[in-house]
Amino acid sequence: MKWLKPFTLFTIGGALYIGIEVIWRSLRGSSPTHWTMFLLGGIAFLLIGAINEFLPWETPIWEQMLIGTGIILIVEFDFGCVLNLWLGLDIWDYSDMPFNILGQICLPFAIAWFFLSAAAIVLDDYLRYWLFGEEKPRYRWK
Repeated sequence: MKWLKPFTLFTIGGALYIGIEVIWRSLRGSSPTHWTMFLLGGIAFLLIGAINEFLPWETPIWEQMLIGTGIILIVEFDFGCVLNLWLGLDIWDYSDMPFNILGQICLPFAIAWFFLSAAAIVLDDYLRYWLFGEEKPRYRWK
């Protein structure tokens, strides 16, 4: 049953990412999200969850949030290059956003991901604690 934990966390992360996408797109009046965003979210959630598997609990939360932001931006950029630029699916395009890179990632969303990564870090840690009996999470700011 070694697959149960990553499968559960991947599924929760993917579902939450899709939920965020649907809410954001509905607020902006744009088309519904694409199924590949479930994969993107699941992968990003697993990778963000791995932060506390490699760094000590004493690592300040803001440092974990920076790492989480970097993870999300790398995964989004990679997915965007394949899905949007290579396959031409046009799932998103940030070309009109400031400080964008190839229209796949941009500074305003990087800032948003910084704050959302805190929720992902804490949720992953508590899911591991509640569902899989891992160590109880604890955080510090500095």
